[in-house]
Amino acid sequence: MKARPRYHRTPNPETGETEGDSGVAVPVVLPHAVFTVHEDGTMTVTLDQTVVEPEPFAPPWQRGSFPAIIDQLTGQRRTPIRVEVREVDGSVFTDIITPARHRADQREPAPSGEAEPAVRLVGLHGAGFVPGEDVAVALVIAYSDAAPDGTARGLLTRADLARTPTGEVALIGRISGTTVIGHPE
Repeated sequence: MKARPRYHRTPNPETGETEGDSGVAVPVVLPHAVFTVHEDGTMTVTLDQTVVEPEPFAPPWQRGSFPAIIDQLTGQRRTPIRVEVREVDGSVFTDIITPARHRADQREPAPSGEAEPAVRLVGLHGAGFVPGEDVAVALVIAYSDAAPDGTARGLLTRADLARTPTGEVALIGRISGTTVIGHPE
């Protein structure tokens, strides 16, 4: 007796896409982005064999442009893309990158007729992150992006900070694995 699959996903006849477990529509064939790194540190980027250029008058793509390009490519499609990075030494790195999550505004609107209360923020700064990587601000109640120089900070309200008995906050780099734990100022 042949084992039956536990479930079967059929593509949407209009779009050709299937719905994944994450709720992100996954096309039958993923868009294919190729990043070719040159000896001078610049990159050529193609998506499905079409050249992707930087904004007019912007400098050529650099290795540090990688996170911004990925955000641009996944954000335009809201679907995962297959990424291939071809290094100068001939090595090739391949991965599937999913679109970034939308960050919801966590503030509640003030009732009508009332002024919105002033919010005092506290922050924790850390270094050693990959430029542009998502940095978790744990409890985890928010995300922040690392700056181009690899630093990151998590901004929280005092009410958010009051939720933790230790008063500690952690910044955790999803790519670099860098972890900074401390007491916000």
